[in-house]
Amino acid sequence: MSVFDIFKKLEAEREPAVSGAVEYIIAGLGNPGTDYENTRHNIGFMTVDTLCERYKLSCKKVKFKSLTCDAMIGGKRCLIMKPTTFMNKSGEAVTEAMSFYKIPPERTIIVYDDISLEPGKLRIRRKGSDGGHNGIKNIIYLSGKDTFPRIKMGVGAKPHPDYSLADWVLGHFKKEDGEALEACMKNACDSIELIVQDKINEAMNKFNS
Repeated sequence: MSVFDIFKKLEAEREPAVSGAVEYIIAGLGNPGTDYENTRHNIGFMTVDTLCERYKLSCKKVKFKSLTCDAMIGGKRCLIMKPTTFMNKSGEAVTEAMSFYKIPPERTIIVYDDISLEPGKLRIRRKGSDGGHNGIKNIIYLSGKDTFPRIKMGVGAKPHPDYSLADWVLGHFKKEDGEALEACMKNACDSIELIVQDKINEAMNKFNS
C-alpha cells in the first residue's frame, strides 16, 4: 500500500466533524465492564454501539460519568452517551450532561431494555413512568421529569414467575434471538434519526410493536 493509499484510508476512517451547540442527548443504558457485555440489561449500550457504527464513531471519550462521542444526526448535533455509573445510577450521568448543555428532557432520548416486549420488538414513547426499570427511575428522580422520549427494546419476559428478575436481565440473549435483535437495533437507530428531526409520531407509527 502506497503512502497515498494509507492517507486516503486514514481520511475515510476519521470521525465526521461536528459543529454548533449540542441539541440532543442520546443515552443508551447498561452496566459497564466485560461481565455485562451483550446481556439483556445492556441492550441500550448495544443499540448505541450500532448507532456509532452507522456514523463511524467511537464512543470512548470519558465525560459526564459516561463514555461519549458527538455526532451530527439529522442535521442536529447530538451527544451520545453510555453511562458508566451502573444502571441504578444512570440519572447521575444523564442529568449532569443535561445540566451542562441545558438540554430539556424533551430532547433527551433514552434507550433501554423492556421485559414486557419480546426480543426484536421495540416501543417508542414521548414520556411515561419508570415501569419498574431502575435506570429510568433514577433519571426521573434526579431530573424531576418523566417527559423524555424513550425507546424501549424488547428482551423478553422471565421464563417463569419464580425466576430471579436480576438473573434474567443480567443473563445473555439466546443465539436464536440474534437476527431479530440486529433488526430491532437498526430500527431503533432509524427511530433516533426521526426523533431528532421532530418526527417522533412518524417513528412511533413506523416502528412501534
